[in-house]
Amino acid sequence: MASRIDRRTLVSRSAATVAGAAVLAGSSPLLAGAQATPGPSPEASPAASPAAKAIDPAFAKAQDDLLAQLPLQGKKLRILSAVVGGKTPEEDELFAKEITRLTGIEVDLVHPTADYDQKLLADLAAGVQYDLIYTNQTTVQMLVGQEALTDLTDRIKGSAILTNPTVIPTDEWKMLDIDGKYYSAFQKFEGARMITLRQDWLDKLGLETPKTLDDLYTTMVALRDGDPNGDGSKPLGLGTAGTYDIQPFMSSQGILPGYVTVDGKKTIPYATEAAIPVYEWLAKVFKEGLYDPNFATATTADFRNLFMTNKLSMVTYWDTWVGLFNSQVHTADPNSPFQAAGIAAAEGPDGKVIISRGSPSVWTIPANAADPDTAFFFIEWWNTFPGITLGSLGIEGNDYTVENGVYKLTELGVQHGMDHGDPTPYNANWTNPIGTLPGLAEAQALSKQYGYLAVTDAKWDTDVTPILDEYIIKTIIGDFSPADGVAAMHDALLSAGLIDE
Repeated sequence: MASRIDRRTLVSRSAATVAGAAVLAGSSPLLAGAQATPGPSPEASPAASPAAKAIDPAFAKAQDDLLAQLPLQGKKLRILSAVVGGKTPEEDELFAKEITRLTGIEVDLVHPTADYDQKLLADLAAGVQYDLIYTNQTTVQMLVGQEALTDLTDRIKGSAILTNPTVIPTDEWKMLDIDGKYYSAFQKFEGARMITLRQDWLDKLGLETPKTLDDLYTTMVALRDGDPNGDGSKPLGLGTAGTYDIQPFMSSQGILPGYVTVDGKKTIPYATEAAIPVYEWLAKVFKEGLYDPNFATATTADFRNLFMTNKLSMVTYWDTWVGLFNSQVHTADPNSPFQAAGIAAAEGPDGKVIISRGSPSVWTIPANAADPDTAFFFIEWWNTFPGITLGSLGIEGNDYTVENGVYKLTELGVQHGMDHGDPTPYNANWTNPIGTLPGLAEAQALSKQYGYLAVTDAKWDTDVTPILDEYIIKTIIGDFSPADGVAAMHDALLSAGLIDE
């Protein structure tokens, strides 16, 4: 991972993603799909509540049974997390106290302001004791090899909450399976990265939703030349932060992100001849001035700002941001016609679509935890309505208020964007009492339908990504022909021992 983690503005990488099996600045992969979440509309909900819709009876009973055990007096937990908690040290204290108020568990919340990966690994290596830690599944795989984690298999299989398919879909657990065992449990739902475009501009100009690479090019040109702003400006067509994320275009050739094993040999499809048509398309888009000319050095914040200020028609980014784009723009200007919509990716020859899903964010319990039983209880509680409400809306009285059954975000809550570690819960029984951000549900449905979890390893971000970035960028801007760029990329990966052929 090229960037560091700042919990106040936890964002996906600019040149390297915090998703998938990302690796932060020369160390192990930690933060799964970390997504900045600036803020939804502060409007109050109607008389909604987390239990406003019918819920699965088996879950309802399991939740009631678990909550009936509260408060857990005399229990303590030491939790290490990069995302769960407040946005400041003072709010972390409030968050820990809120957990205690809700559960009775006394919590020591360790919430580093930066360098989370170094902190986690250094502390575990030194034997520092935590009861519960947040990370992603790729890091779990590494730590299992070091015998640093507790086997949670029996606990998970015996949990009426975690095994309920309305809480965690059964198929999802395959992502956490390590040789038939579980050493982690889901902390939140991780979405995927997709094409997001200005739907209002398409509607204004009477354009159809693009499906193929050719469609995307034609749409960019039409939006540039069709004056969708009504002021004579010519918006750019595409914005990315370096090569993050070009997978929606690789989808057009049926290319998978990450490693792919072919005949027992490790390959990287991005560095194969199959990817040449995509690089030709990207180079064409750049040469014709449709691609942001600063994409090679741009950050995700840069292209977000271009998109929200009517200077850009398409970006490739997390599904969560479809809702956030709409929310931020409409909060600033309720009369804006702005409408972002996710369209996943370009279809391949067989109509298949492939987008990159974030590596699962998980809770795990270290092998030296003082109280693994209470830690696991907390994991279950995190998936109940009180836990989800805390992890999303935040602290009652600080982030939101409830009056006569109506939930309303405070001004601070709006800034916090309903993200205190669980902005996108798995539990299908829970209804966000504030409401869902416009376009988010549709985008997440695309993630579930088309998301693919790339196969990577601990060297991916530190060794592989810089090589991919260098040659892909040089190819797009014209320093290499697409064929020569692929050949040079392949040779560099092969000589570094990062692929087998």
